[in-house]
Amino acid sequence: MKNLGRIISSLATSSIILGTSLSLQASASDREVRVYSGRHYNTDKQVFKKFAKETGIRVRLIEATGISLIERLKREGKNSKADVILLVDAARISNAANNGLLQSFRSEKLNASVPSKYKDEKGRWFALTRRVRVMVANPKKVDISKITTFSDLADPSLKGLVCLRKRNSPYNQSLVANQLVLRGEKETKTWLKKMLSNVSQPYFPGDIGITRAVAQGKCGVGVVNHYYVARMLAGVNGTKDKNLAQKVKVITPNPAHVNVSAGGLAKFATNKSEAIELLEFLASPKGSIGLAGPTYEHPLVGFNNSNELKGFGVFTPDNVSISQLGKYNSKAIKMMTKAGWE
Repeated sequence: MKNLGRIISSLATSSIILGTSLSLQASASDREVRVYSGRHYNTDKQVFKKFAKETGIRVRLIEATGISLIERLKREGKNSKADVILLVDAARISNAANNGLLQSFRSEKLNASVPSKYKDEKGRWFALTRRVRVMVANPKKVDISKITTFSDLADPSLKGLVCLRKRNSPYNQSLVANQLVLRGEKETKTWLKKMLSNVSQPYFPGDIGITRAVAQGKCGVGVVNHYYVARMLAGVNGTKDKNLAQKVKVITPNPAHVNVSAGGLAKFATNKSEAIELLEFLASPKGSIGLAGPTYEHPLVGFNNSNELKGFGVFTPDNVSISQLGKYNSKAIKMMTKAGWE
């Protein structure tokens, strides 16, 4: 099927079998693992192929948006063929677990590979890669020396200069959840009100659009995931976006708000041992780097050493766990709505 790397609409999914052409493939009656993935990166397929080659376990991959996958799992129920679920953002993986779509399991390898703050305490999911929520600023529009944390986005001097993605972005929901954990409800409410009063542009549908607007001087500062800027700098989206990305300054708060992509064992997995073996592979240093490297994410441990990301500097994660981000997601959405985040 064509266009397997794109985010697919909520009414359709695409599938591909990986490993069938490899010399170490499993036969049709032997071992396989079925993956439902909300990660829409063609480069992930290379990691699955390596896994298939090393283990002989054939990977059947179905890709769709995270929301589509969750709805599909609910609809399929006990008839689901999914063994492994891969999702991006703390809210999505937590919601999948809380909706009974994942099952708990034990793995010494996963416990060793995944830091405690990046895994579910009940063993239902484990992070595979990390992504950082950062600010992008135009030095010609704002004084970047005065913007170091997300708190600074509420400063009156930025009136009309702040641009944000829409409220339904899980990345922004997790950002607000992060602030709730760190600052409490009262301070977060005040921060939201003041920050949103600095927004004059319509809310954007995506992070790339925000980066472009900041580079073009339509905004002074915006909030995005770090890897969108890195891909633009690498020329993934073409020369025009590469030139635009060179005009913005990436500001990473210290400590940094870190989110993840994560994987779990499907509730009704039929290939359980193969699924666990795949998750162990993906979370291992080799697997995590394999997933994160081409997408400009960061592996679970250490940093992505691409030339584009070196310019962003290193970061120190804050102490907020991924489980906490999921826990405070619903409260974050309510506060964002009440504050007028569109």
